[in-house]
Order: sequence, then structure tokens, then C-alpha cells
Amino acid sequence: MFTIGDFARHGRVSVRMLRHYDATGLLRPAHVDPATGYRHYTAAQLTRLNRIIALKELGFTLQQVRDIVDEKVTAEELRGMLRLRRAELEAAMTAAAARLAQVEARLRSIESEGHMPSNDVVVKSVPAVRVAELTAVAASYDPQDITPVISPLYDELFRRLETAGIAPAGPTLAYYEDAPEGGGAVTVHACVQVSATEQASAPGAAGGAGGGDGLRVHDLPAFERAATIVHRGSMDGVLPTAQALDRWIEGNGHRSAGYPREITLECPENRDDWVTELQTPVVERAPAGA
Repeated sequence: MFTIGDFARHGRVSVRMLRHYDATGLLRPAHVDPATGYRHYTAAQLTRLNRIIALKELGFTLQQVRDIVDEKVTAEELRGMLRLRRAELEAAMTAAAARLAQVEARLRSIESEGHMPSNDVVVKSVPAVRVAELTAVAASYDPQDITPVISPLYDELFRRLETAGIAPAGPTLAYYEDAPEGGGAVTVHACVQVSATEQASAPGAAGGAGGGDGLRVHDLPAFERAATIVHRGSMDGVLPTAQALDRWIEGNGHRSAGYPREITLECPENRDDWVTELQTPVVERAPAGA
């Protein structure tokens, strides 16, 4: 038999943890000396200890761990618990990766402060275009709030277009508006260009190619003047590019007249290889005191 110290060392855990497991009934010593109260464990108990630690690291509560190691749950219930925990861990990893991307984007934005990308910004007119779109509301204009909203929108948009027999005729694009509910919320418009011959429809209208369930076919108006810049990479990291464009607009006698449109120029499977053009409508800034 092992003393509690030796067993802790072999199990790569603390003596304090073993005492806690004893107190809660999760892992009792094989023998307790009645005279000294010293706990002793067998090598066979390492198997139970390993399972306890593994289940704890998966995020199960001590009660759930006890039920599992005491075989109070069926194999199917255990598989379900493990599948659920896997999904939770994957979601947490995705959220952590998104937060890391935002931190990196902020760092790049800070590093680029004071650098005007004059050679990268083009002012041009943007023609009207007919699009099919779906909309939803995001909590804010922050990329970490936009991405979870807009990605499912595009999936649903293309599913509905296929059902309606409408073929895309150009790139996808997105545009934004302040949501009616306020509080910083933003209405997200996920669009794809369609043929000019497609029948226009109002949101939710019955009949017509774009009718029903919020799918809308309509014409996005032209921009007489738009300051544009190309962003390369995932839209999770668009912040430095967008802020560089904002600085250029302010530094060159213009004023933004709304949220930028995002036109997808290239969209390979690897998001880091995406190419997107930002198009911000601009007007001439009035002279000071005018």
C-alpha cells in the first residue's frame, strides 16, 4: 500500500485534493490506520483517480464525476454528456479565438496610427446594384458581434435562393444601419448581387422571387462618391483597415455619410485569404465656421 503522500506523488495530485476526495466520498482510502488515522491507498486505486481527474478536467461537477465512476449513468448517457461537453469546449475555443483576433486587430490598429494609406484609398462612384438580402440585428458594430450574425445569414440566404431558383449574378456584399431599438444595435444586411431582371419585392411580401420570410430583392442605391480600400484577410481583423480608411477620410477634406459597404472580391475556404473592398459614402466636409 501507499501512504497518502506516495499515492499523491504517483497520481500527480496534491495530498490536500486526496483528503477532499475522501471527505466527499469520491475516493476513499483502501485502509485507514485506526490508531494514527493515516490513510493508505492501493495501486489499483490509481485507475479511479485517473478517471476522476480526467472527468474533472472535462468540466464535470464532482457529483457528475461520482455518478460516472460509480457507474450510476448508462453508457449512452455518458456518451451524451461527453458530446455535450465537447460542444461546449469547441464553442469556448471558437469564442477565445475570436477574442484573440480582436485583440490582434486592435494592436495592428494601434501600430498603424499616424500612417495615412494615401496610395491605398480610391475615391470613386459606385453604381446601383440589384441584390437579394436577408437581415438580422447584431448587438453592436464590433466584428465579434457581427460575425456570429452575418455568417448564418449568408448560409440561409443561399439556401433560400436555391429554393427560389435564383442564381447569384455577382459578389456577396454586406451593409449596415442603426437598428430601430437603439442602444448601439446594428441591422445587418447580408446580400448577394442578382440579375437586374429579377423581380423586386418588399420585405415579407407574398409572391415574387423575393417574397416571404424576410427575403427581399431590391436595388441598393448608387454612391455618388465613395472612399474605398481593399482589406485582405478575415473580416474578424478588419478593424485596422476600416480605421485607416476613416483617418484618410477625415484627413482629406471628406466626411463619412454612413456605414461602409463590404464587397467580397475573393472568398476562398481559408478566411485569411479573403479579399474585401470597403466602400464608405463620403461628402465634402463643410469649411469651419460655415
